Parts: sequence; C-alpha cells; structure tokens
Amino acid sequence: MAAGADLSFVNLGFSVEHMVKSFNIGSFSVAFYGLIIAIGMVCGILVAQSDAKRRGQDPEIYLDFIVYGILFAILGARLYYVIFQWGYYKDHLTEIINLRKGGLAIYGGVIGGLLTLYVFVKKKGLSFTSMADSLVLGLITGQIIGRWGNFFNCEAFGGFTDGLFAMRIKRSIVSANMISQELIDNLIVENGVEYIQVHPTFLYESMWNLGVLLFMLWYRKRKKFDGEMLLIYFAGYGIGRTWIEGLRTDSLLVPGTGLAVSQMLSIALVVVSLAILFYRHKQEAKGREGNS
Repeated sequence: MAAGADLSFVNLGFSVEHMVKSFNIGSFSVAFYGLIIAIGMVCGILVAQSDAKRRGQDPEIYLDFIVYGILFAILGARLYYVIFQWGYYKDHLTEIINLRKGGLAIYGGVIGGLLTLYVFVKKKGLSFTSMADSLVLGLITGQIIGRWGNFFNCEAFGGFTDGLFAMRIKRSIVSANMISQELIDNLIVENGVEYIQVHPTFLYESMWNLGVLLFMLWYRKRKKFDGEMLLIYFAGYGIGRTWIEGLRTDSLLVPGTGLAVSQMLSIALVVVSLAILFYRHKQEAKGREGNS
C-alpha cells in the first residue's frame, strides 16, 4: 500500500494515491459519479435493445421508452432518497436538486421506471411483462457499472473489516454522516492521518449483480412465460441487496425505526417473486402433464 494514499485495498496491494472525484472540460466540471451513471445507462440501453432484437421485437420501441424511462427513473431515485433523508433536506431544500454529490436510490429508480413503462405500454398497446423482461437485463447492466460511481464518491460502504477486500479510506475525504461509531472505534492512524477501513459494499453489489446478469443471460432462452425475467431480477437482486444492505453504514431507514428500508423492500420482493415463480412453474408443469 502506498504511504499516505487516499484509498487502498490493503490486503490486495492496490491503492489510489489521490482520489479524484471530477475533471474539467474547459471551464465545465464533470463528476466521475455522473459520468459513470451515464455510461451505465448507455450500456443498459444497448443490452435491452439487443435482447429485444433477439426476441424479434423492434429495438426502436425500447429507445422511445428509454427517453421517458430514464427521466422518471432519475426522478424516482432522487425522490425516494430525499423522502427517507427528509430530516436533512427539510432544512436544505436547495440541495434537493443537487445530484453531483450522489443521492440516487436504486429502488426509487426501479419504481419510477416501472410506473413509466406501465403508462407507456398502455398508450402503445404493448405487453408490460414482455418489455420488462428485456429492460431488466439492461437495468442490471446499468447497476453493475453505476455502482462504481460510489467508488469515486467514497460512499456506499459497510462497517469495519480486515477481510480480503477491506478498503481503507482517508477519513477527511468521507462525509461524516457515513462514518459509524464502529468505524470510529476502529480508526487507523498512520503518520498522523486518520483512516477508516470498511467493507466495499459497492464492489460486492456490482459483482453480485454481474452474477445475476450472467444467470439471466443463460436462462432467458429457457423462460416459460413473459414476466419471468422480471421476477428473476427481483429475486436475484433482492437476495444480494438484503445481505449487502445489512453491512452498510449509510442505509436509508424507515422513519422512527432502525430498519433499513431497502433491506425490508428487498425481503418482500424476494418472497413475493419466488412465490409467483414457484406457482407459475407449478402451473406450467400441470399444463404439460395435461397435454401429455
């Protein structure tokens, strides 16, 4: 590990001497967080369109939807975050529209996107579940890439660990409200500089989502009904998020409780999705037996 590095994966021998969060194009500052989110969106669109083409659908329909879908997904992601951080934003109203520091909740984006899709297919006379099956492939692709925006923002990490993937960050470049008492109790001081050492939960989630995507790409030719890929996404992503959210220090909490709202929502989605998948597969099996 480089002495004095801003960020290091101490047990992997990888470090970043100076953590840069943005760069300039002329007089315009570009945040790496926003750039990575944008790259994730573009890649997600391409994956969704590719799957639609494979299924004999018009990829341009998906592009028409994405124009609205991305807008309302971002709006939903920000609204979700602000609602569960209202204790802060009620006193800082002007910061609600400032996305440069992060503050986009994925589940809010998913909700906003799905509601937009519902309205879109109703107007176009298309199938919600059929389009959703291709779109979730693009969605999880975007999530895999987008999580790395948290890396540049030095956020979305977990509690103290000295495991293989332990990530050490200079305390001075991390928002104080993300540093838990556990991390303070385990502060590491080197040459007078304070560091926190954490679970890189953004990395865990990115890698988990990659595994879910690879399974979905393998399974998509075997799906039994429209909407199955959507349910697999909810179940697969939800299982990983339930575990990962339990590690994080910056979880959005249900007001008046110590419960992480995304963890509770993940558990509900996993249970409901698996129940529907089990029921539909059972019905499919009965149908095959009846036709034999």
